[in-house]
Amino acid sequence: MEKIIDEKLQGNTLVIEPKAENKRKLFIESYGCAMNFSDSEIVASILEKEGFNTTKNLEDADLVLVNTCSIRDKAEQTVRKRLQKYNAVKRINPKMKVGVLGCMAERLKSKFLEEEKIVDLVVGPDAYKDLPNLISEVEEGRNAVNVILSKDETYGDISPVRLQSNGVSALVSITRGCDNMCTFCVVPFTRGRERSRDPQSIIEEVNDLASKGFKEITLLGQNVDSYLWYGGGLKKDFKNASEIQKATATNFATLLKIVAEAHPKLRIRFSTSNPQDMTMDVVDMMVKYPNICKHIHLPLQSGSNKVLERMNRLHTREEYFTLIDNIRKRIPDCAISQDMIAGFCGETEEDHQDTLSLMEHVKYDFGYMYSYSERPGTLGAKKFEDDVPEDTKQRRLAEIVKLQRGHSLLRTQGYIGKTVEVLIERESKKSDKQWSGRTTYNAVAVFDKDTYKIGDFVNVEITDCTSGTLIGKPIGYSIHN
Repeated sequence: MEKIIDEKLQGNTLVIEPKAENKRKLFIESYGCAMNFSDSEIVASILEKEGFNTTKNLEDADLVLVNTCSIRDKAEQTVRKRLQKYNAVKRINPKMKVGVLGCMAERLKSKFLEEEKIVDLVVGPDAYKDLPNLISEVEEGRNAVNVILSKDETYGDISPVRLQSNGVSALVSITRGCDNMCTFCVVPFTRGRERSRDPQSIIEEVNDLASKGFKEITLLGQNVDSYLWYGGGLKKDFKNASEIQKATATNFATLLKIVAEAHPKLRIRFSTSNPQDMTMDVVDMMVKYPNICKHIHLPLQSGSNKVLERMNRLHTREEYFTLIDNIRKRIPDCAISQDMIAGFCGETEEDHQDTLSLMEHVKYDFGYMYSYSERPGTLGAKKFEDDVPEDTKQRRLAEIVKLQRGHSLLRTQGYIGKTVEVLIERESKKSDKQWSGRTTYNAVAVFDKDTYKIGDFVNVEITDCTSGTLIGKPIGYSIHN
């Protein structure tokens, strides 16, 4: 649940510029969080070297891959429907091979091959470098599976192909896996234990993106605040590191400093943070460097201490309040967003009211809200009964969403009359005469195109708003250009 699911991106077919010498065609769809979309770029890079060009036409494909998510049952059901579609096409084109990548592959492993017999290839999140070997196995008539989770794979040596990129914003993965055993979450079981990527490989990727004209990067991980590089290895083994390793280790605040200083004109975002791991030295870096965006995605999941304990969230409601207050003391206008789950196991009406009262205190800028969906294999499924009736879950979720919409409108209204810097990312969906972009606070803003172009930083005076969008007029280029 801590992974942000952008519903607009689900099922995107990813395409890159073809190479004339490549003769095979790859159709790759992605579902789930930003990490999955980033991983699809890595897969495309690996397979490009194996002679595959990407295609948007399913019927033309030699290889069909779907990068999957296990965070919610809905995501898995969507993938199953897509697999049925692939196999209908496969009956017409029997040479076509179908593979499942990502978290669903890790969770269900060989079930896809042995029981359901609907795919040829099953590849977990840490095994993408093995794809050429696995594809060879499939082409020789054998099913292939590799779902081994790695202690050290970070794909730091793979330069991702930027798929369907707007050429403005890019994702840069800095960690893989997660050590926080939240009882509702399947991520530790599908992506393994937490390990961090060599900061040198991160800065090299950022340098490459900057040289190609990208204007913004997002440092990406299941829990970025937990980033810790001490020469390689799992974070949990840091206690066994040598004194020299400990003294020269790079934490997330230091990584932010390195990237911000290397590229002062490059906007830097990060996601996702965890309340129990976020420290004020990260916030201090946000204060010190104007190119680090003033937005923190800080998932909570519940405002009730009882539910937080049941979820194995290693912080309390009171500690979360203190963290929010400390952030706002340093950055009064910092945008803060949330993840929230309605109807977790054993949640009472009093627990639900605790969530609403916490939201009233924080007044988040925006959020990602779900009703609880039990995921097989999680600690929650093993330890607790999913005992909140579905209609109660949906009613509580509706109350959370309604309250958030009110707070979102309150936050966007606060920008009216102010001038904000907007990075133009794309044409507005509602008008071909307007640009759409984001502020440092991650608020979407639209304004007339005038003579500006995608990738420009523009000062925009905000004149109106909805709960999700700022509306304004451009008044000139910002100092970033």
